[in-house]
Amino acid sequence: MKVVAVLYPGGKAAKDVPELLGCAENALGLREFVESRGHELVSTSERGAKLDRLLPTAEVLIATPFWPAYIGPERLAKAPNLRLLLTAGVGSDHFDLKAAAGRGITVAEITGSNVVSVAEHVVMQILALVRNYIPAYLDVVRGGWNIGPIAARSHDLEDKVVGIVGMGRIGQRVALRLRPFGVRVFYYDNRRLSTVEEEVLGAKYLSLDQLLPACEVVSINAPLTPATDHLFNRERLRQMKRGAYLVNTARGRIVDTRALVEVLKSGHLAGYAGDVWFPQPAPPNHPWRKMPHHAMTPHVSGTTLEAQKRYADGIRDCLERHFDGRPLDRDFLIAEGGKIVSPSYSYAF
Repeated sequence: MKVVAVLYPGGKAAKDVPELLGCAENALGLREFVESRGHELVSTSERGAKLDRLLPTAEVLIATPFWPAYIGPERLAKAPNLRLLLTAGVGSDHFDLKAAAGRGITVAEITGSNVVSVAEHVVMQILALVRNYIPAYLDVVRGGWNIGPIAARSHDLEDKVVGIVGMGRIGQRVALRLRPFGVRVFYYDNRRLSTVEEEVLGAKYLSLDQLLPACEVVSINAPLTPATDHLFNRERLRQMKRGAYLVNTARGRIVDTRALVEVLKSGHLAGYAGDVWFPQPAPPNHPWRKMPHHAMTPHVSGTTLEAQKRYADGIRDCLERHFDGRPLDRDFLIAEGGKIVSPSYSYAF
């Protein structure tokens, strides 16, 4: 059996830090395990023609959200032996789930592996925007001491109103981490939490139309589905409170690329942060790289060294079960038996 893993290039860091499991060089720490079971593991950073050449003999394909291998109907047609698609991490929109399910291919991701990492990243980026941290840091690096223009865009987070769009595992952890800052939290999701859950999280439910104009900070923590694709279009972005901040660690396609640049340039929004782009990796000329008042990172929020250990362990568990002919952990399953079985990917947001 051939297992193909499409992972980001680690370069020198792969050698210096063996715990950097998610890179192609270290192959999720799986090589010895896979080969000891009599199977072949091919680990690559190539996502083009070389990957296409590997597909006809692959039975398992592993990819990550951070260096995605986009697998649609054309590529599935080149992979007659493919039985299992695995995401090392969370978020499998790089796979065409409908097409995979139609072929009877099982799709799984390592649910929960990134929730702590992403929630911490969200809070970090909220603070970076509200406190105007990036310009302050760059000013120091460039030899400056320009307190005036930096302080002119810096605020306390305390007493601000924060909205969370998508109150799942990550959204709930964001709410909990924000409680000590003394903010008011509203949330929107397709499922309203119980009164007890809302009390624990310190969050109140609002419709999206109510939430956007009420909040000074909005964090997007919803999965990419047909319903959330471009959910934050020009109209939605203009619906947000003037001078508000938007943080998106979910998926780049949830926010309209050019409309976001427009609202930042016009001053309607005070800042944008996140680490998700479309496409990924973002090309050098992606308009978000040069837009004003941003605090963007490459897609790293969910791939701390601790998160890499969690999703590497989860991938090993999936492979072990697959090799043994046992069912995968149901919490990991997205598609099985020709159906989308994960609520996260089947609901209308």
